Amino acid sequence: MTNRAAATRYARALLEVSQTDSDPEQVERDLSGFVELMSSHQQLGDSLVSPGIPPALKRSLMAELLPRLGQIAAPAHRLLVLLADRDRLSLLGEILESYRDRLMQLRGVVRARITTSSELLPERVAAIATTLESATGKQVDVETGVDSALLGGMVTQIGSTVYDGSLAGHLERLRSRFLKEA
Repeated sequence: MTNRAAATRYARALLEVSQTDSDPEQVERDLSGFVELMSSHQQLGDSLVSPGIPPALKRSLMAELLPRLGQIAAPAHRLLVLLADRDRLSLLGEILESYRDRLMQLRGVVRARITTSSELLPERVAAIATTLESATGKQVDVETGVDSALLGGMVTQIGSTVYDGSLAGHLERLRSRFLKEA
């Protein structure tokens, strides 16, 4: 089983448990905080994911660390201990990403990535988000980016669907059409 598949399974199970035993939003915040802790303290992060450190030692480290972090939702706590036991803490970032995606689906939210040739004004982003919400029938979480190679227009990605309204895209389609007709 690939790491991505394993992370998806852990995330699915975590969301199911979180919905019955806890607040799924709190679980997301707790996991996010732990991932941030691991990345901001490199020696700790390296120790928890190193294959050279035995899982028993990782579990004892987690037993010392988790109570010091304050109140952590029970499902998140159990997951972290389980991952330490199974020497799978290296999957935590992918689990969190998959969990967030599933949580967004649960809330009826879709993620849209808008790439333009220059920075968009906040009012324009809000207008695009409103248009996307009416088109999808869901709440849209918009993330923006800039790619100067686009020349103009925009590329919008919602899930795996890409809508290319860029000038570079239009020129490429014209070029292809001319080559087919020639």
